[in-house]
Amino acid sequence: MGSRITLLAAVAVLAAAFPATAGAADAGAACPDPAAAARCTGGQLADGTPYTFAKPARWNGAVLVDLDFAAGGLASPLTASLLERGYAVGGTTRTVSSWNIARAIGNQAEALGRFETAFGRARYAIAEGRSMGGMVAAGVAQVYPDRFDAAIPMCGGLGGAVGQWNQKLDTVFTLKTLLFRDSALPVTGIPADVPGTQQQWLSAVASAQDTPAGRARIALAAAIGQLPGWGLAPDGSPTPVPDGRDVDGVERGMFLALAGGPLPYLGQAVSSRRAIEQLAGGNPSWNTGVDYAQQFASAAPEQRNAVRRLYERAGLDLRADFGRLAAAPRVSADPAAVRYLERGIVFTGDLRIPVLTVNGTGDQISTVAQQQSYGSLVRRAGHEPLLRQTYVQTAGHCTYTTGEQQAAVDRMLTRLRTGHWPDTAPRTMNTLSAAVDGAAGRYLGYVPPPFNRMYPAGH
Repeated sequence: MGSRITLLAAVAVLAAAFPATAGAADAGAACPDPAAAARCTGGQLADGTPYTFAKPARWNGAVLVDLDFAAGGLASPLTASLLERGYAVGGTTRTVSSWNIARAIGNQAEALGRFETAFGRARYAIAEGRSMGGMVAAGVAQVYPDRFDAAIPMCGGLGGAVGQWNQKLDTVFTLKTLLFRDSALPVTGIPADVPGTQQQWLSAVASAQDTPAGRARIALAAAIGQLPGWGLAPDGSPTPVPDGRDVDGVERGMFLALAGGPLPYLGQAVSSRRAIEQLAGGNPSWNTGVDYAQQFASAAPEQRNAVRRLYERAGLDLRADFGRLAAAPRVSADPAAVRYLERGIVFTGDLRIPVLTVNGTGDQISTVAQQQSYGSLVRRAGHEPLLRQTYVQTAGHCTYTTGEQQAAVDRMLTRLRTGHWPDTAPRTMNTLSAAVDGAAGRYLGYVPPPFNRMYPAGH
């Protein structure tokens, strides 16, 4: 990706070229570097959200609409690759919508309208994005099948907002109950000093990692929360995939997913929970009635083995800790806050347009088990022919190569042009990926574990 200075310069030029008005800007304007060969349009949506689009001279008729594009997307290598291949690309930012997911979903449809006012109707409108953008893209597929032709959610929280935040509650609640019961570390009700609270949590877990008992209970919390047993090093560099028989390697991976790398699970669990609680007017998560022994039983086999072995080494009684979790005062949700998240999006599996998902097996934020939840709902709704789910062997959140992302977009365009799914098997995806940027693709065959916090639970 280009330097931060280059990215900010591009955004500054855009701001000057496309004034922040509610209407579309001049479609005849040349894009600033590094996308100068394309034509750009931009401005603000009705709620003040910035949007930007770039259309190449030789347009293939497809436009990609991304939640986060206007926050520097013109400077990304993926944008250069897409424009070179004839795709128009653009979208909004989340600066106004934040965790108001319903608004973010609506903004994608409004942004598509601004693009088509400037450049004419797209033959294929594709919602795509990463992280929250992936969840929003899946939401667009469910809410606006009449405006969009397809969606490509990458590393999105496809367990839905209610489900994924219940999952995060399980992890933090387990840590607090078993390791930090007498501390002031918050599970919900995150205070205004978010950076300070993040640091308190991360420091506490790092200290616990130095003791046998701490490592055992960190592993248990991560297994209950369905975190990966693989993470990025503190400097953001990749670590080797641990052998499933390597107890210490698996635990180290769970610790790194929880509290290491540039975007630790705990850091995001604090900051985003604070934002959600402020918007929702209360706590939308609960663990009343949850059986943590049962959730542990559904964890990955290598994680269950690591937890048992670590408990033995530390001289701890795993059954007794499950008793402590069962006896601990539970967290109840504020019903109004739950309704707020429900209004954002609750995935139902009701698809009318094709969807291709991409998720990393070592993603600590959009945990891979959430993909199982989404796929299960689609199958139960009888729309499995419209869905393909793919997996990339990578640690960290949304850590894909340009080629891996381009391969997914190209497969979807083929699906739209032909009306039939092309081959999305790992070998084919990796061949397509390598042809884009020369880097070896990392798609692999993978079956995610059942998501233990599917919402609504009746599914």
